[in-house]
Amino acid sequence: MFNKIKLGIGMLTAGALLLTGCGATANQTEAGGSAGGSAQPLTGLRFMVPNTAGSGYDTTARAAAKVMDDIKATSNVEVFNLAGAGGTVGLSRVVSEKGSGKLLMMMGLGVVGAQYTNKTDAKLDQTTPIAKLIEESGAIVVAKDSPYTSIEQLVEAWKKDPKSMAVGGGSSPGGPDHLLPMQLADTVGVDPKQVNFISYDGGGDLLPAILGGKVAFAASGYGEFLDQVEAGQVRVLATSGAARVEAVKAPTLKESGIDLEFTNWRGVVAPPGISDGDKAALVSAVTAMHDSPEWKEVLTKNGWTDAFVTGDEYATYMAEQTKRVEDVLTTLGLA
Repeated sequence: MFNKIKLGIGMLTAGALLLTGCGATANQTEAGGSAGGSAQPLTGLRFMVPNTAGSGYDTTARAAAKVMDDIKATSNVEVFNLAGAGGTVGLSRVVSEKGSGKLLMMMGLGVVGAQYTNKTDAKLDQTTPIAKLIEESGAIVVAKDSPYTSIEQLVEAWKKDPKSMAVGGGSSPGGPDHLLPMQLADTVGVDPKQVNFISYDGGGDLLPAILGGKVAFAASGYGEFLDQVEAGQVRVLATSGAARVEAVKAPTLKESGIDLEFTNWRGVVAPPGISDGDKAALVSAVTAMHDSPEWKEVLTKNGWTDAFVTGDEYATYMAEQTKRVEDVLTTLGLA
């Protein structure tokens, strides 16, 4: 039906990709922590989450902000949510704050797709790429009282009548929670155009739909529902990465006989037109966070894969992902 896209790249060696100071002022270079130096921490930094509390973006941004503060790379980072239109309300805000070196936005594959499906004038190629942080397997999730106890049972029922089974996702069409079920459908023999996909603005909005039976199943990052999995409220039928996830007891799609591997990713961008010094200071603060033992603990706790890359390397990666997502959406008539 359409070419499958491998969304996400393998772990990269961070040390070879770090950017240097590039003319940053004395109190902006080497922002503490493992980045070295005794410079003062960055102050006045705002960190935007472009969807609701409890989402994967929200969890990642708040964890990153806490580590940056804890290691003194920053001081009192303000994390705030600006939800709407699959993240493009936040994207528009970032683009509008041209030249502001005190703003970061958490983003990822969801915003890549939403910039097309929501027909926004603001585009990611207008922003300043700072760093890609993590990759995460997707998950096929059902409520605890779902009749489906295995991915095989779910797929069998789905193939019989795809339109009757609502599929929920915490991203707009073109985002990871949309692309995963579309590629799953294509792999198992369901016409992606027959998939009854319902979009929610982040995992915080998706969870009540799962628990309330408004969707037959959901496709999302497993990390957004770890608490509910541990509490027995939801079940993960399968994960979509190359290897099993220790945090959940579920097989991979490939282990279940479904020839699909899918990985989501998250990173941060800043407004367009910021100075070289501000860009270097932001990269330095995020790099110090990445290199810290505290961040490694966050990765382990959440089951995230370290996929750190900065600056121009990250810009190239985003451009490649954008082209691949655009191709899939064009095939589905959504771009």
